[in-house]
Amino acid sequence: MRIIGGKHKGYKFTPPSKTPARPTTDRAKEGLFNILYNTFEFEHTKVLDLFGGTGSISYEFASRGCQDITLVEIDKGNIKFIHRIVEELEFPIKIVQLDVFKFMRTNPLQYDLIFAGPPYPLTKLDTIPDKVFEHNIIAPEGWLVLEHNPRHNFDDHPHFLRKRNYGTTIFTIFEAPSLEK
Repeated sequence: MRIIGGKHKGYKFTPPSKTPARPTTDRAKEGLFNILYNTFEFEHTKVLDLFGGTGSISYEFASRGCQDITLVEIDKGNIKFIHRIVEELEFPIKIVQLDVFKFMRTNPLQYDLIFAGPPYPLTKLDTIPDKVFEHNIIAPEGWLVLEHNPRHNFDDHPHFLRKRNYGTTIFTIFEAPSLEK
């Protein structure tokens, strides 16, 4: 695996061999970050990476200048690996080892951009957008980007904005209403 953009573009890393994570492909990451780069100023964006896995998405944000990143992951092996990369590259990533759903229930902060890359077989995957909005962890006009496969469809969700398809990887983007609405 590698970081595909920013200051650390081309940096290669090898995640633990027994990781339960399903890393996002380079092609899908590149497409997603092209969309995000045209909407957000990463230096001023507060990012939350849910189901952080190997940390790949957080590394992309950090490499592109994001200074406020929180990554939530429960797997101990992945957490250890992420700590190593964060220390080596001096990335400003806060690492939280906790179940994502518990984090959403107990976290008092809001984020401008939330990325959720859950395991595709997760039985509660369809509830993630509702939980994000229910627990008020997304800032007004913030985006939630949910990575999923074609078995899930969120086109009728009240906060649906758009989706992008990269083969078996789909990013559905949801937008929080502004305060003026």
